[in-house]
Amino acid sequence: MPIFTWEGKTRKGEVKKGEMDAPNEATVNANLSRQGIIATSVKVKTAAAKPARGKVSTKDLVVFTRMFATMIDAGLPLVQCLDILSSQQENKYFKSVLTQVKADVESGSTFADALKKHPKAFDELYVNLVAAGEVGGILDTILNRLAAYIEKAMKLKSQVKGAMVYPVSIIVIASVVIAGLLIFVIPIFAGMFADFGKALPMPTQIVINMSEFLQKWWWAIGGTIFGTFTGLKKYYATDSGNKVMDALFLKLPVFGPLLKKVAVAKFTRTLGTMISSGVPIMDGLEIVAKTAGNRVIEAAIMKTRESISAGKTISEPLMQSKIFPSMVCQMISVGEATGALDNMLNKIADFYDDEVDSAVDAMTALMEPALMAFLGVTVGGLVIAMYLPIFALAGASG
Repeated sequence: MPIFTWEGKTRKGEVKKGEMDAPNEATVNANLSRQGIIATSVKVKTAAAKPARGKVSTKDLVVFTRMFATMIDAGLPLVQCLDILSSQQENKYFKSVLTQVKADVESGSTFADALKKHPKAFDELYVNLVAAGEVGGILDTILNRLAAYIEKAMKLKSQVKGAMVYPVSIIVIASVVIAGLLIFVIPIFAGMFADFGKALPMPTQIVINMSEFLQKWWWAIGGTIFGTFTGLKKYYATDSGNKVMDALFLKLPVFGPLLKKVAVAKFTRTLGTMISSGVPIMDGLEIVAKTAGNRVIEAAIMKTRESISAGKTISEPLMQSKIFPSMVCQMISVGEATGALDNMLNKIADFYDDEVDSAVDAMTALMEPALMAFLGVTVGGLVIAMYLPIFALAGASG
């Protein structure tokens, strides 16, 4: 879509200039006329540039939302806010997105419709809340709620990532250390033991056999690991695989309960924010289901949505899903009965945020000594197995 530079006069005779993203000159004239401006000059500047490739980080989005809310609350016009924030934005992709949003708003689009064109930067939740804020005339309040929601969601995500990264990193380090010992260190001992001319202790022989196998078939082992990982990734990308794997994740002995707590916190926080912002509950549940991140939980939420359309309460189908704890369902039931569902959902979310904190701390405290013990036993076992023949030889010579 081309960008037009225009110049015109208001009814008071003031000269105005600007740019507008529009399909043709007639649209520019019509939009200016609605703003009370009579166009004196309209020229094509250039075709609208496509947004630079990249992504919008959660931190960028939070900062933008907070600053935007402050400016709107201070009484600045929407277009001016977008102009200031886009000019200050360091992220090139986000800057190009905000520039296009500004152009769309100038051409007559609502703020929510302009944001909807950029799903990589603004998700469905963000767009719907902004739309509710525009309709209700409380855009600054909605933006502050959005910023608070995004910050808490970011904290929750970082906690889960931290809980997952720690054990994986320890296992990878242990695997690299063990593979290094088997490939580079053990063969030196094996060559030395070959000169002994005696049968080696069973642990030593097993370790040497493992070393020889790894040296000979390292490419097959590496290929199997890579193939398994790739295959699981492709299987998870399928509809049936996604359902099976997501159900399996929730049943894992250590991570399963944590993932359920995260799901409850995310569900209640998101739905509570949307209801308190004026989004209809049916639309809210549909958006929450899409952003659940787990097909089993998504199916439970969509079933809840269907039950509500049939005249039932939210708590009944959630209880039947057996994913959401009974305490959560009972609190939601109380919230529905008292007409304070949004407040109750936010209280549940606050409680489960703390529960996730405690679960992550407990899991880290449990796994740290277990992983250290595993690393010590495996590496220590290899070292001891290699020294057994030396100890036996020393005992025989003594």
